[in-house]
Parts: sequence; structure tokens; C-alpha cells
Amino acid sequence: MMGFLTSALCAVALATVASAASCDRQLLPELSYTLSGQNLNWPCQSTRNIYESSGRYIPRNVIATRTQIFKDQAIVAMPRYKSGVPITLGIMSLKSKGCGPAALTPFPCWSLQEEGNCNAIQSAVDIFLDVQDILWILDAGVVNTLEQPVRRCPPKVVAVNVKTGKVVKVVDLSSLVSSASRLQYLVVDYANDGQLYLYISDAANRGILVYDVTAGRGYRVVLPKAVTLGCPRRDVLYIALVRKQCGASVLYFTYLSSSRLFSIKTVNLRRGSASGSVVDVGPKQNKIVLLGTDNGSAIFFRNKGQSDIYMWNTDTSFKTDNFLLVQKGNECRLATQVLPGYKRLMWVIESNFHDYIQNKISCAGASVSLHPLVKSCED
Repeated sequence: MMGFLTSALCAVALATVASAASCDRQLLPELSYTLSGQNLNWPCQSTRNIYESSGRYIPRNVIATRTQIFKDQAIVAMPRYKSGVPITLGIMSLKSKGCGPAALTPFPCWSLQEEGNCNAIQSAVDIFLDVQDILWILDAGVVNTLEQPVRRCPPKVVAVNVKTGKVVKVVDLSSLVSSASRLQYLVVDYANDGQLYLYISDAANRGILVYDVTAGRGYRVVLPKAVTLGCPRRDVLYIALVRKQCGASVLYFTYLSSSRLFSIKTVNLRRGSASGSVVDVGPKQNKIVLLGTDNGSAIFFRNKGQSDIYMWNTDTSFKTDNFLLVQKGNECRLATQVLPGYKRLMWVIESNFHDYIQNKISCAGASVSLHPLVKSCED
């Protein structure tokens, strides 16, 4: 359980390349990848030409925000925040690194990327790879969310076997949401009895969707009003699943604008009610962005608008003294996720998403980087 945590700390201790305040800084250049909407693998040139001429492919509108790593491959989610995003889920190799941006191939295939086809994925806003090598894809069903939002299809979760590329399950979330719902993050949990559960944050409704995959039923758990106290609005509801050394799993959650961090044992969450079981973990000194876990007891986060990444061992109290700086960031990109993966390292995907939202990126598109989480000795 602590293997990935140990690997992360080893990387922090051993990385000795001097840092530089530039967008192109790479502490481990042989394991650092640039992702670009300009570099997609197309079936043929004519297909690309058709997409470009019809406005269905606008390279600068493509941005990767979430990823999962399977062996030596990274599967990347590219939500359809804007028009002109031809694929919402891609895959790339981490084994061989070329000189330019990594080539992204539609995953699992082109047909599952078709916008307007409800049998396909409309907008992959989050992905989660479980221990059985099943990739769970949260499809919000809404596209062009940063322009003129269009509801293409009902929200759903699609499960794909990463070894075969076959769709093995589709979970329709229609009965668990309202017209106001904003589904943002997904985690997958196996109970001690083997039951499989999905937990999905619904920021607008102050809730967490719980779906028992084994039983084929789900429900919405409404969180206490205390969770939104002090929030000017229900903005982003972050969730992070932690597995304690005792074997219990705990879901930590917080709104971006909330002043406090909360948690709930998943055994209580599965009962369908948060009443009396939500724990106030403590006050946040700053607005924080939860980035992920090490699949154990550590949570990674950063402060809003800042690029430095911290690690907190959830077996300790939620205080500044227990926050370990694990990567000194730069001025250009902000991390959107930290996760364990290739070569038993912790990885981070970061981008200038803040510029992307404000339409301040160049014609070359968003600046996205995927690399191991490391900290130079000079930081």
C-alpha cells in the first residue's frame, strides 16, 4: 500500500537536476511528455481534412486534464469543454519518447468518440482505472461547457477492459441526477466482500452519487449543509479515496471555496445516508485543489492558483506542519491530477488550464505536460 508513497519520496530525494523558472523545465526529460491537440493519430488524412473543414477539429480547443496509467501506457481524458474536440479519450505510449509531442490515439476506438451518438462517449470528464484493469469513464453527456453548453446525451459511466478495448458495462445515471446536476469526479471502490461501487461528485446538488455495480442500483447521498458553509457558490466538489492501513476506505471531499475538509467512511456512504457519519477533518488555510492519492493513505493537493504540490499523510492531523512539499511548480502550468503509475513512480499531469478557460492560449493550443512527480534538491 505504501509502495507508491515510498517511490514518490525516493523520486523527491534522488532528483538532482537543477530547477529553472521556465515552462519547459524537465527534471526527468526522458520521462516527460508534452501533449498537444495538434498531434492526434487519424485514420487517414482525408478524415482529418473533413473534421477540420467542418469545424469538428480545432486543435487549440483540445486539452488533456485527467489520466490513468496502465503498464507503459497513459490513457488521457480530454473533456469537450469547447467545440472542435474530435476525441475525448486517447491513449499514448510511455515506453518510447520522440522529439515532439506524444501522439494520442483514440481509445478504445474512433467509433466511441462520436459526438451526438449516445452509444459513444460525449465528454469524458474523469476516468478511473480499477484493480481489475477496467477503465471507468465518467461521461457528463454535455459538450461545449465553456462556450454554449449542449446536452447531447444523458450522463453515464462507461467501463472498458483496457486489455481488450471492449466495453463491458454502461451505467445510466439519469435516475440519479437532476437538470441542475454537475458531475465532476469519479472514484471506484471494491468493498471487502468484493462488491464494486462508484462514487461520483455532484457539485450543484451538494451530493455524492453511489452506484452499486454488482447489485445494479444506485442512489444520491445528500451531504450536510455544513459542507457548503461559507461557500459563495457550489463550485467544484473534489473527492479523494484513501485506503487506510487497517483496510478501511475513506472518502475525503471538499468544495473549492469551502473553508473546511470533510471525510466519510465508505462503509457508511454505501448505506445511502451521510447523516451523522460525516467527519469535519479540519479547517483549510487556503482554498485547495485535491489532485489524487497514492492508492494508500496519502493525498496530494495544491493551493488554488498556485503550482506547488503538497502531500499529506491522512494518518496525521490536517495541519500545515504535516504538509510535505513534493514538487515546486512553475509559473506556466497548474497540476490537475497526481496518480501512481509507470516505473512505480507518482505522476502528474499539468497544464495552463487557467489560460484555456480565459481564451488566452496561442494558436498552438494548450500547454500540457505529463511527467513523474519530482522535486529538485535546490527547491
